[in-house]
Amino acid sequence: MDRAELANVLRAARARIAPEEVGLVAGPRRRVAGLRREEVAQLAGLSVDYVVRLEQGRAPRPSIQVLAALTRALRFDRDGRDQVFRLAGSAPPLAGRVEMSLRPSVLRLLQRMTDLPALVLSAKGDVLVQNSMARALLGELADRPEGQRNLFRQRFLGTGETRVVLDPEEAESTERQAVGSLRTALSRYPDDPQLREMIDELMARSPRFHRLWQEGNSTTWRSMHKTVEHPDFGRLVLDCDTLLLPDTDQSMIVYSAAAATREASALDLMRVTGTERMTT
Repeated sequence: MDRAELANVLRAARARIAPEEVGLVAGPRRRVAGLRREEVAQLAGLSVDYVVRLEQGRAPRPSIQVLAALTRALRFDRDGRDQVFRLAGSAPPLAGRVEMSLRPSVLRLLQRMTDLPALVLSAKGDVLVQNSMARALLGELADRPEGQRNLFRQRFLGTGETRVVLDPEEAESTERQAVGSLRTALSRYPDDPQLREMIDELMARSPRFHRLWQEGNSTTWRSMHKTVEHPDFGRLVLDCDTLLLPDTDQSMIVYSAAAATREASALDLMRVTGTERMTT
């Protein structure tokens, strides 16, 4: 582990990210270029003290999970991510594993989508990033501890709170799609240990998942309606469209509402209230 060079790379990455790129408002009192250490810690789900020690070259060797979270938070592309892994004394993620980093172009696209809630999922259902509208609509999903960011574990094991409300028919369809998507992911990434570990856990702990898995169906996410129980705006029925990013097997989920509906008015208000909360 090259602690000094890793510290240099992490400090430089933090300095070059504008707050607006990660859904934060700079504000007039900001005295540092780029992100604060506290903001990096929040985005990566780490303690501020640990981020400080990494940047000072005093931290113990980070785990693979920490490195993945940190490189996502700091918006490294694939080459930059691999450099960070090597400097930390770990092998970069191998080809044939589920891709957990995001292309800068995808992050720019998400940043410019200021009118609609949008988030990006990995091939195994991890929330990798949300825009500010998605945080206002669904709460902080990407900032949760690693196990609670996975929507499939949330669905079958109840890990983490969710604002999405499903009737029995919707729950059946959603769960079948979740199981089918994981089976498709396993066929594409049979050597990914985290994917296999998650599937084994779901098989052992969720009889519902076990039964659906035994049916042997594979599928991908389909566009549908989603009902969200929002703490300020009540129950919202929104269109939910899935845009596939085929080279990484990632999916961008976008929520919208028809014009002149109560849901459209709620999204309009959310643009304001979400921004206000992020500046406080």
